[in-house]
Amino acid sequence: MGRRVVVVGSGTAGLATADALRSEGWEGDVVLVGAEPHEPYDRPPLSKQLLAGRWTTDRIVLRTRAALAADGVELLSGRRAIGVDTTDRTLHLDEGDDLRYDALVVATGLDARRLPFGHDLAGVHVLRTLDDALGLRAESSTARRVVVIGAGFLGCEVAATVRQAGAQVAIVDPLDLPLRNVLGPRLGTLVAEVHAGHGVDLHLGRGLASYLSDRGRVTGVVLDDGSELPADLVVVAIGATPAVQWLRGSAVPLAGPLPQDGAGGVRCDAAGRAVEAVWAVGDVAAWWSPQEGRHVRLEHRLTANQHAQVVARAITGGQPRALALVPYFWSEQYDLHLQSYGTPAGTDEVHVVEGSLARRRFLAVYLRGGRVSAVVGAGLPKALRAWVPAVAEHRLAEHRLAEQALAPDGEADGAPLRA
Repeated sequence: MGRRVVVVGSGTAGLATADALRSEGWEGDVVLVGAEPHEPYDRPPLSKQLLAGRWTTDRIVLRTRAALAADGVELLSGRRAIGVDTTDRTLHLDEGDDLRYDALVVATGLDARRLPFGHDLAGVHVLRTLDDALGLRAESSTARRVVVIGAGFLGCEVAATVRQAGAQVAIVDPLDLPLRNVLGPRLGTLVAEVHAGHGVDLHLGRGLASYLSDRGRVTGVVLDDGSELPADLVVVAIGATPAVQWLRGSAVPLAGPLPQDGAGGVRCDAAGRAVEAVWAVGDVAAWWSPQEGRHVRLEHRLTANQHAQVVARAITGGQPRALALVPYFWSEQYDLHLQSYGTPAGTDEVHVVEGSLARRRFLAVYLRGGRVSAVVGAGLPKALRAWVPAVAEHRLAEHRLAEQALAPDGEADGAPLRA
């Protein structure tokens, strides 16, 4: 038998790894194992174009089975990994099958976090997979009253999509502002204003206590203050956790649940190696960061692509190269299209250096310990990209930036600042 790389996970990170292996000259077998029955697909449109019905499923397919076969990649879809023996280099699959490997790449991504109650009720949904999205779309097309639990990016995007489809929408979150822990109070206020302006009912600083139901179907929710919200449909969008259950009990090291421990996932060195012949890439991977002196797990698509390139080079025996991570994400909520480079946090110091929050066309620089940690903007993509080197280098902010004071409406003071 020839040499074989097995990649567990057929999402963006897994597909990028297969591509990178071929680009780096790997001539052995490449097997892509996917728990879902679908061809590799793109996840961001699930809460936007696909949920809204503007796109069909064929629009989100990243690579067909035939195209993978033409590249010499075997796709095992609808097959779930249930364990691994790192001594014998054997991957255990459901239905009792085993796959021998010379190199194993874990790219299993994330699972939707669920509440400890209520998911047995019809009408209560999570959104992580294509099947989740299709089920949610089918019900949301006729739902009149929708409650979204969670005001993070996913919850806000789902709320915007179903509101634009005509449903009455309520958002419930224990924090006092949407996205406060990521974007901070100023941009969190902006997001709240955008949703309120589109008629979304915001129940912030409130938690979910229980569901109301009738004959096995959700009819509403009860909040922790005793108030009740009617609902034909409930979407639970409270985050996601690394899909590592199948690795528990194996020799593959798993990171702890705290940020300083890697915030879950597979614990790797600075080149993505977990143990001998096992690597991890993408959302599930907590790589050691020499710059930060800790393991870091980043849930960003560009990070997945960068991980794949580094790991493919290591597997094929290429010269290791430094990994300069500049995470990127975007979010579409009505006419507000947010973009970000870096890792913004709600506790960062925020300066609007160009444009205006009030006009929803702005560039905000995030500082942590006096250094640039991220930039977030809307409507100024070119100006935003100019700050990427400063983010990558964690550049020390110039004195003039530190002195920038935000006006009450979020206007930048003076002329636009440059990175």
